[in-house]
Amino acid sequence: MTSTAGPEGYHPPKHLVGVAGYITNEKGEVLLVRNLHRSYTAEIPGGLLEEGETLIEGVKREILEETGVEVKINGLSTVNQNLSSGNISVVFNGEYVSGELTPQEGETSEVFFEKLGEHNIDEFITATQLKDRTLDAMKEQFVPHQTYRSRPEYQRITRLEGRGS
Repeated sequence: MTSTAGPEGYHPPKHLVGVAGYITNEKGEVLLVRNLHRSYTAEIPGGLLEEGETLIEGVKREILEETGVEVKINGLSTVNQNLSSGNISVVFNGEYVSGELTPQEGETSEVFFEKLGEHNIDEFITATQLKDRTLDAMKEQFVPHQTYRSRPEYQRITRLEGRGS
């Protein structure tokens, strides 16, 4: 284990924070993408958080960039950590609001809604870690999530309540 306190004093740890969205439409179909860098599998859309962005802003932006659609976020469903890359991925559940499915040039080759469940997930999502996070999100069990500022004084920006299925 590596300490964040060295001879020069404390330094913040370095991690990548990813966000992804399990988004459904009015038919109960799930929004999936096929990314150019992982063309062997479909997955729920997402990407890396940008500096100064909230988790919810980031997931909405990533989904819009990758798919061309606007979404409403309803809850936080799962958090995953990849020790090999230092990536912490936060997965939200939400619903389609508007827009046309449009692949992002240079990033996504395919964007589609699919009726997805345990019975057919292997046909679409072949990477185990991506399949696990999608199956977890299907359960619609949400944990509370809030965004806030602590300086100069506490200010809540957003809050999503938890919910069991």
